[in-house]
Amino acid sequence: MLLGCIGDDFTGSSDLANTLAKQGMRTTLYSGTPSSSGIASSDSGVEAGVVAIKSRSIPVEDAIRQSLEALEWLCKQGCRQIFFKYCSTFDSTEKGNIGPVAEALADALDAKQVIVCPAFPGAGRSIYMGHLFVNDCLLNESGMQNHPITPMTDADIRRVMQSQCEESVGHVAYPTIQQGAEAIAEKLKHEDAAGHRFIVTDAIDDKDLIEIGKAAKQLKLITGGSGVALGLPLNFMASGDMQRKETEWEGLQGQCVVLSGSCSIATREQVHHHAQTNPVLQITADAVIDRTATVDATCEWVLQQNAIPLVYSSADPAEVAITQGKYTQATCSDALERFFSDLALQLVASGVTKIITAGGETSGAVVEALSLGSLSIGPEIDPGVPALRANDSLVLALKSGNFGSTDFFAKAADVLNAQIS
Repeated sequence: MLLGCIGDDFTGSSDLANTLAKQGMRTTLYSGTPSSSGIASSDSGVEAGVVAIKSRSIPVEDAIRQSLEALEWLCKQGCRQIFFKYCSTFDSTEKGNIGPVAEALADALDAKQVIVCPAFPGAGRSIYMGHLFVNDCLLNESGMQNHPITPMTDADIRRVMQSQCEESVGHVAYPTIQQGAEAIAEKLKHEDAAGHRFIVTDAIDDKDLIEIGKAAKQLKLITGGSGVALGLPLNFMASGDMQRKETEWEGLQGQCVVLSGSCSIATREQVHHHAQTNPVLQITADAVIDRTATVDATCEWVLQQNAIPLVYSSADPAEVAITQGKYTQATCSDALERFFSDLALQLVASGVTKIITAGGETSGAVVEALSLGSLSIGPEIDPGVPALRANDSLVLALKSGNFGSTDFFAKAADVLNAQIS
């Protein structure tokens, strides 16, 4: 294994795996850290291993422990470089977890000049003068300020990262990025000499990310969104360690179901669009907690539908706030995650062959419930979202809440059916 990656949720990890596979790396997505007795990458031909752990909003100590366990396994596979992947909207709780996990990984690797770059221009995320934009809005004006678990109220990534770190945070501004890989590498050294271990790098388009990737070829640790991984496979190709491979895909026939727990603006628009031509069923935290919504009844409803049934808990932030005020955020989140994980288990047991999920927490709950040890990467559905194969009878698409076109659910169903070689 050449490149070892640690993702802080499942949708983001599939996004990263998609980026690497598109660039020609043989990539496998692992659900959690494989056991020490698992098949080594050298036996399976994996060039990039992405370990997905659900650590974005758990207690900091648990996030660090799980990330270090993943790091240890990846290092045992012979990885030459480590990538810590987090969301392109820098999703963080008040205490982290991006900064503390990055520091723990850097300490374990004795890494300096650690890049911090959540930019993903393909999905409308760019960094300019240290500030993160979502399309033409600052992060804190993009809707992310209303996220029920990780509200983002500051667009200055330097300031947000520094609030989470003991180590100093530096910056490579856009004028330097425009000058290319050599200038970026020199600036990284300069920031290191100035005492900055973590270095936020601006980027507004894919060519910026490729140049950043070239500049990072000797670094032990890189952190960011999936976009900054664009240039990493090119380094391994240039050194002769790998050759580009094309993705093959064989979809499945059978029932397709959408499970949506994201409350992002993009997902709510997708739900509304899908409801115009497909059966939909809304599940609320209230209904789950008081047991007026049950997994058995919901599964039965799904199996009776034609087209592409959608079960969703996505709601307006104001509605979510009312429910959370009644119970607490943790109670509501736990109830909905358990509901979707139990529902996914029952649907698969009933013969469902295709599952599309929306939202990192929902996707993580589904993958963990189904005990999917590893997933092979298929074709891209929309920027950042690949088709995934779990086994001969199940394929999936795991969508981050903010990703995807308005008609994403129907588009994903088509790809999960497709035969591509």
